[in-house]
Amino acid sequence: MSFTLAIVGRPNVGKSTLFNRLVGRRLALVDNQPGVTRDLREGQARLGDLRFTVIDTAGLEEATDDSLQGRMRRLTERAVASADVALFLIDARAGVLPADEVFADILRRKAAKVILAANKAEGRAGEAGLLEAYSLGLGEPLRLSAEHGEGMGELLSILRGVSEEFAGREAAEAPLIDVDAEDDDGPRVPTRERPLQIAVVGRPNAGKSTLINALIGEERLLTGPEAGITRDAISIPFDWNGTPVRMFDTAGMRKRAKVQEKLEKLSVSDGLRAVKFAEVVVVLLDVEVPFESQDLRIADLAEREGRAVVLAVNKWDLEPDKSRKISELREKFDRLLPQLRGAPMVTLSAKTGKNLDRLHAAVMKAHEVWNRRVSTAKLNRWLAAMVEAHPPPAPGGRRIKLRYATQAKTRPPGFVVMCSHPDKLSESYARYLINGLREDFDMPGTPIRLWFRGQGDANPFKNRTKSTPSRLRKHLGKGPASER
Repeated sequence: MSFTLAIVGRPNVGKSTLFNRLVGRRLALVDNQPGVTRDLREGQARLGDLRFTVIDTAGLEEATDDSLQGRMRRLTERAVASADVALFLIDARAGVLPADEVFADILRRKAAKVILAANKAEGRAGEAGLLEAYSLGLGEPLRLSAEHGEGMGELLSILRGVSEEFAGREAAEAPLIDVDAEDDDGPRVPTRERPLQIAVVGRPNAGKSTLINALIGEERLLTGPEAGITRDAISIPFDWNGTPVRMFDTAGMRKRAKVQEKLEKLSVSDGLRAVKFAEVVVVLLDVEVPFESQDLRIADLAEREGRAVVLAVNKWDLEPDKSRKISELREKFDRLLPQLRGAPMVTLSAKTGKNLDRLHAAVMKAHEVWNRRVSTAKLNRWLAAMVEAHPPPAPGGRRIKLRYATQAKTRPPGFVVMCSHPDKLSESYARYLINGLREDFDMPGTPIRLWFRGQGDANPFKNRTKSTPSRLRKHLGKGPASER
């Protein structure tokens, strides 16, 4: 049966490495420097025949104030209190440190069940630390090497006993962190098994984590005035106004020239991956500095990936002249992002909760347009009217004929136009048709893909020269000159 396992311990003892091994994928960022993980990351673990939810937590710090380390500690303590089992990792090579003793005492008071494990215990280097772990008073320590996979069989035996204790419980739905791209077309209704996937992206300190906390109604993600708190792309499943969604909180994306540290590069890469697997991308802007160059790059990236895009302007409660500002925002939006013209733009305040219902409506509208399909009959009547209003060019005096059009895919909508001389059609005429599709079929803001195909493009023998079979050449007098 399913249960929840929280991996806890000091920074840099190998919690994220063990998390990745249990879920079978490199989902959590791993680096040699301590304190890489800050938020709680959940995943569906598989160990032998057991299936359970595993939580990767931030390294336990001794800080108890309102500093970043103090907030990280409170988030981890909350995860320990809510989990069924706490797996307490120590570094076998470093031995038991004073901080380990402090956290062992916390776990005795707050955790329902504790499993003690000495990580990095491969070889002789960890033997002393393994023996020293007995002094923590949490039972016999488990010898592990998360990096090399040693001790997984012993961990399976312990967790199988834990699973039996929860045999009377119903299997809980464990949220997935990663999702596979779907190749099938057509609209779908989000369900708990396949929720609507939304990525929230933007520059550092735009308020992405604060927005998601406001939507779910709890302090699930770490927030604060410091820029760049979020590092992993964290997935949160919840019901949003009756719609099952999985929302990805991503790391703030700065200009590429400013991203120097290896860890920040990993964080940005994780965020880009979340955009690739999302269905709707919410680009969050700061009302004080909207539409900076990096905001434009992020929005353009989402459009190039073919995702439905919603622009959300955060910190609207701080704007004194709202009527002037909204006019300025819409003018800049149309001018700087013409490829997304007509996409929803919502002003909101993640801090006060203002206009969050409007954001939900905009996301659902963008998703519906992203899934829209147009019948072939309507499409060809539209194409005939567009050609009559503005015929295609005639390069070299040869008129290009647009014969018919059909929709090849959705998510995003993609159309194929069969024509003569497709290589001679200009980009400006393609934009004319795309703009017509947006306006006439009510598809504002969504990416539209348009391909031109010639009648013989699918013929594999198109460029092959005609030849007479060799067995007939002699009878027809078409053999080599020496034979005639």
